[in-house]
Amino acid sequence: MAKQVWTYEQLLASLKRKEYKPVYMLMGDESFYIDQISDYIEEHVLTEEEKAFNQTILYGKDTTLTDIIMAAKRYPMMSPYQVIIVKEAQHIKNFDDLQFYLEKPLNTTLLVFCYKYSKLDGRKKSTQEIEKKGILFESKKLYDNQVAGWIESYVKSMNISINSKAANMLAEYLGNDLTRIVHEVEKLLITKPKEQASITPELIERNIGISKDYNNFELVSALTNKDILKCNRIVDYFGKNSKNNPLVVTITVIFNFFSNLLLYHSLKDKSQMNVANELKINPYFVKDFQQAAKLYNSSKVTQVISDIRKADVQSKGFVNSSISDYDLLKELVFKILH
Repeated sequence: MAKQVWTYEQLLASLKRKEYKPVYMLMGDESFYIDQISDYIEEHVLTEEEKAFNQTILYGKDTTLTDIIMAAKRYPMMSPYQVIIVKEAQHIKNFDDLQFYLEKPLNTTLLVFCYKYSKLDGRKKSTQEIEKKGILFESKKLYDNQVAGWIESYVKSMNISINSKAANMLAEYLGNDLTRIVHEVEKLLITKPKEQASITPELIERNIGISKDYNNFELVSALTNKDILKCNRIVDYFGKNSKNNPLVVTITVIFNFFSNLLLYHSLKDKSQMNVANELKINPYFVKDFQQAAKLYNSSKVTQVISDIRKADVQSKGFVNSSISDYDLLKELVFKILH
């Protein structure tokens, strides 16, 4: 029988249907989903009256697995369930001993482990028992090229719109830390005028400090069109605001674009949906690759990627160089455009 791989949406839907399991192992590098699921269990499984005697919050640094198992073996008081949530569970030792409890777990206990920034060894007996008797959920980090799409979906779920440029500005500036992204989106919603129905680049610029005209997204757009004047203006702006525009991030963004452009050149089927699927991008951005392909043939793209790699090595100090980040980026952009 194939193992079920739980998604966040499936797990949350199961909880909302009150389909409870005796143990939940919430693990992985992305803490956002772990917090969302554990918070839902903490807030919704028991009533406020039931929580007083039947809900326990423990911390991995301050408890032992023996204490956790003893608590899990208790029966609820005046409630169909008791909930035990173990935060920072990655600090618990001897997790293998959990298998002895899992041989006969109490169905009246919801034992929830928040095992952040790591995951259990799937070969261990205890891990396999969790899969059989409960739910093993791995919360994975999004890839960088998935973040903008995630932001658009998240904002849409709140009945607010956000255009692709604004979503990419946030993705570029905030990275793939979903908790940080959600906090910043919440700030934007607070500061957004009530009559405004969307999150715009201008709103982001005013409240987060990201320039709507001078950012990595706009630099790639300028490179796509070989707009020399715009490229130079953005590079100059980055040089004057280096703290908010680290070179390592800019190089990564440029590299990702030209790597995808090289892949675009290799595709036989260049229809919008196939390109979007192969490059794992929003179909909206396919036009950028169509445009760039006209100006950069595959041979030029290969050379550009080589130049980017050299710049990356220099920026990280692996090659002795006294060149500043500003001059390094200026030189790289010049090589790309000419």
